[in-house]
Amino acid sequence: MTDQLTVTVLGTGIMGAAMARNLARAGHAVRVWNRTRAKADPLAADGAHVAGTPAEAVESADVVLTMLYDGPATLETMRLAAPALRRGTVWAQSTTAGLEGLAELAGFAREHGLLFYDAPVLGTRQPAEAGQLTVIAAGPAEGRTTVAPVFDAVGARTVWTGEDGAAGSATRLKLVANSWVLAVTSAVGETLALAEALDVDPGGFFDLIAGGPLDMGYLRAKAGLILDGPLTPAQFAVNTAAKDARLIVRAGEQHGVRLDVAAAGAERLERAAARGHGDEDMAAAYYASFAGHGESTT
Repeated sequence: MTDQLTVTVLGTGIMGAAMARNLARAGHAVRVWNRTRAKADPLAADGAHVAGTPAEAVESADVVLTMLYDGPATLETMRLAAPALRRGTVWAQSTTAGLEGLAELAGFAREHGLLFYDAPVLGTRQPAEAGQLTVIAAGPAEGRTTVAPVFDAVGARTVWTGEDGAAGSATRLKLVANSWVLAVTSAVGETLALAEALDVDPGGFFDLIAGGPLDMGYLRAKAGLILDGPLTPAQFAVNTAAKDARLIVRAGEQHGVRLDVAAAGAERLERAAARGHGDEDMAAAYYASFAGHGESTT
């Protein structure tokens, strides 16, 4: 058992709520805030203090963990928290904010004297609830003894990528990993859509690849959600996946790489969201393969 820390979690959606619960189970004093308070209130039953404002939430915190929708939402929230932030407080920034967003957040940390850790996580709802995320982290050695118990509570392992959170080495690795996850998700949906269009039993496809190099657990997991459900509650929602896909495309553009698959994947996710699937699991991008009302597939 580690010494008890006071940990503030700003953002209690799918991931943040699970992380807050695991921090409380690990024996830490947990303070939470969410823009929609109804998403934070259930955490009181786990022993968390539900704050009414970001400033109230971060008061006396040893570690502030942000798990919000994107970079702008995170920066806005931290600005609201600023009056109560103590210089030297550890900030573990786990929102997938992209490279531009991360630079702004790191600048805020410098301005307010915070120990900044670029700390995105790899994993979805189920591993988050089980405390089995992979934390990808970069930040100064001087604060690692403080932040390590937080990472240990929410994750199965921590992969350190550097000592300067502002350099973005953790975010860069997260974008590379997410590019693979999103590409495979799109491929699963398109494969099943084509099977349906060609009157091919999906079971025949799975039998064909079973046990070979083309088979993979992730394929079967996402295909299972499409074929049998449920698509809610989402492991990772279509809307959030679309946001991440655009961050990946933008990062490629900034560094001279054209990512056609990522761009097409973003369009598929956005199309699925426009048809009402935004809060469903990202496997619901499958529905983007079919014409909506008044639309053509060509």
